[in-house]
Amino acid sequence: MTKPVPSPGKERFPLSLLVLTLGAFAIGMTEFIIMGLLPNVASDLGVTISQAGQLITSYALGVAIGAPVLTVFTHRLPQKKLLVILMGIFIFGNAVSVIAPTYPLLIIARVLTAFAHGTFLGVGTIIAARLVRPEKRAGAVSIVLAGLTVANIIGVPFGTFIGQQLGWRASFGAITVLGIISLFGIIRFIPVIVQEQTANLAEQVRGLVNPRVLLILLTGALGCGSLFALFTYITPILEDITGFAEHSVTWILVLFGLGVTLGNIAGGKLADWKLMPSLIVNFAVLAGIIALFPLTLHHPVLAIVNVFLWGIAAFGIMPGIQLRIMNLAHKAPLLATTSSHSALNLGNAAGAYLGGVTINTLGIASIPRLASGLAVLALCGAWLSYLSTRNDKSEHRLAAEIGKSA
Repeated sequence: MTKPVPSPGKERFPLSLLVLTLGAFAIGMTEFIIMGLLPNVASDLGVTISQAGQLITSYALGVAIGAPVLTVFTHRLPQKKLLVILMGIFIFGNAVSVIAPTYPLLIIARVLTAFAHGTFLGVGTIIAARLVRPEKRAGAVSIVLAGLTVANIIGVPFGTFIGQQLGWRASFGAITVLGIISLFGIIRFIPVIVQEQTANLAEQVRGLVNPRVLLILLTGALGCGSLFALFTYITPILEDITGFAEHSVTWILVLFGLGVTLGNIAGGKLADWKLMPSLIVNFAVLAGIIALFPLTLHHPVLAIVNVFLWGIAAFGIMPGIQLRIMNLAHKAPLLATTSSHSALNLGNAAGAYLGGVTINTLGIASIPRLASGLAVLALCGAWLSYLSTRNDKSEHRLAAEIGKSA
């Protein structure tokens, strides 16, 4: 546990919080921007689209491996110092991406960059909750995580535009600059937080390997696999099947980002209302929306509508998954928070990889069927998770205790 930081002054509070939001924005931008630049990267480095798609897989694997490993080895470091180290890793990885002359080196740079992802978000949200009064902590955390969704609306389309006009390396250069600004902001505005004794590593691991926690982690991974199986290749799908020009895809990604933001907000409100029922319904709706893609991709207007609705449904599941993990693994908050990013990014990696395999064997038009199938599997996982605690009031009691302790 950490001692709550006294409520900052009116000027210091927004700057401290916005520094963390900027860091989350940069992280979200570097994770997702490659999807809008796959054809450019593939052409420049002389690889296929499916090989370029493995740049998403490698990043996701870097998050999955890096988050728990860094948490284990750094959980005793002062949190401000840890944030500085993580942002330094992030900046270096993106700088290497700018100059990487070969595909293998770009893969290595993506993995290195990803190491900072999960731990930064885990520690950043914990710090954000301590920058404000207790009754405003949830709002502070949501503002930081909003950096990820805003990155989809503004950062990814803008970065894609830069990449299409100046070359894909310029996009990573812009992200590097954002990381440097965030680093200086962390050093200047984030206060030092005094930490008391935390739960030992054995206690955190025991909480993490709880079968109920593992089940919901698997469910979240399947949901992210569904998202990335399709989203990784959405640019070539819209260009090759629907017939959109390269510049038009940029604006479609903006619309997708708006759907993502709406879904994130709606998903949070629904999760607070009826957590597991809303999650189950959301997965069912997601599977149905993705299943419509083969019918709508040949009609530009319908394809755009489908992309927007898909964004809402895909990110509507995220708040519910996170809340379920927190409720079930409350005794190991730091490891659970970072490991959830690992599980979700393993799903990202698997989805991108399976999408590449599907393209090579069945063709790019088969991607929506794969994504819909993964969403159905996630639906089954959510249903099993619900049944595992349907008659157990402990989760409701734990959620209440967590709310009081916050």
